[in-house]
Amino acid sequence: MISNALQDALNGQIVNEIFSANMYLSMSFYFEQEGFDGFSNWMKKQSAEEMDHAYQMASYVIKRGGTAVVGQIPAVKQTWNSPLDAFEDAYKHECHVSKLIDKLLDQAVAEGDKATEDFLWQFVREQVEEEATASGIVDRIKRMGDSAIFNLDEQYGKRA
Repeated sequence: MISNALQDALNGQIVNEIFSANMYLSMSFYFEQEGFDGFSNWMKKQSAEEMDHAYQMASYVIKRGGTAVVGQIPAVKQTWNSPLDAFEDAYKHECHVSKLIDKLLDQAVAEGDKATEDFLWQFVREQVEEEATASGIVDRIKRMGDSAIFNLDEQYGKRA
């Protein structure tokens, strides 16, 4: 059985994951409107991945005897000044989510809930990858400059 405090914290993270999904979906719309179909495709896949995180967390709460709920999802940003601006926001957001996951893990450890602790480690590992990927894209855009942005768009459009 999961504690009420951990249940509530995980439900809060479900909201954060859905917010993330909406943010990436909004970015995909921005990219498509700007003619960057590859980046748009990449962001749609990122949005789906974030929704999958929310589904996994909800299923986990239910399996542990808790109640999964979806709280109010804040509105997300709709426009960016450039592809670099959007990916910088994505990187900052992934760093923020990493801190949220770390805080959840700390709470599970403090409560001695080893099952939740074990469950959350998968998200810790995924966050390392998500931060590195977003940071890498930002670095590539900065190094390659605007003249290479369309090549990067094509490359990231191939994300499976």
